[in-house]
Amino acid sequence: MSSDRREFVKLAGATVAAAGATLAATPAAAQTAGQFNIKALAFDAYGTLLDVFSVTALCEQLYPGKGNQLAQICRVKQLQYSLMRSLMGRHRDFWGLTEDGLVWATKNLQLDLTPDKKKQLMEAYLSLAAFPDVKPGLEALNKQGVKLAILSNGEPKMLEAAAKSAGIRDFLDEIISVEEVKIFKVSPRVYNLGPERMKVTNPELGFISANSWDINGAASAGLNTFWIQRSTAEVPEELGFQASAIVKAITDLAPLLRG
Repeated sequence: MSSDRREFVKLAGATVAAAGATLAATPAAAQTAGQFNIKALAFDAYGTLLDVFSVTALCEQLYPGKGNQLAQICRVKQLQYSLMRSLMGRHRDFWGLTEDGLVWATKNLQLDLTPDKKKQLMEAYLSLAAFPDVKPGLEALNKQGVKLAILSNGEPKMLEAAAKSAGIRDFLDEIISVEEVKIFKVSPRVYNLGPERMKVTNPELGFISANSWDINGAASAGLNTFWIQRSTAEVPEELGFQASAIVKAITDLAPLLRG
């Protein structure tokens, strides 16, 4: 695990809502590939397909010596504000949450957020890098004829721009945003959007995330869940719901579903 990710997990643990990519150290749950009846797959975007920490280089360029901290705190506040606003019943789209988190983080670090710097940092979230396993993994699933979607907290235009920039939009049949229900994960209303839009039942939709809290939310809503285990150093959330299967990379999904 990179030093950036280790620091993020530590920071996230210090705030209630900072649920980073919490990954299991054990093999998959008891279910085998032959037991899956998956007709479509929906992927979490941020932290699963798109590396939210790819903004770190720009953060460091604009604020030397503070870039890592700024990127980490911004991510923590994105997640914290999404949960807080859901509980408050005061929805604001993810673009707005990202801006609010950026403003808070720069104030917290006593950094001068000029209009130009703010614009640069916000636009960086429209061009996040995809993880190395994403393109080949999606391509392999595409060749198997599996319908693919993003199911994300992200705002629609934000997700479209990021997917195109990362070169993965053509692999996706749908981009599904929480803006359709105006509440964030882990509300079951969000996860139920996937089956509704993909025209399958909840157990027929496979949901993929590198975030344990997200996996728990989707499993609670009755979806089959696949946890991307990019590190064995972290432990799963204690929320009572296990992944249907655990893999190390998105490229492992096609062989698993093929059996």
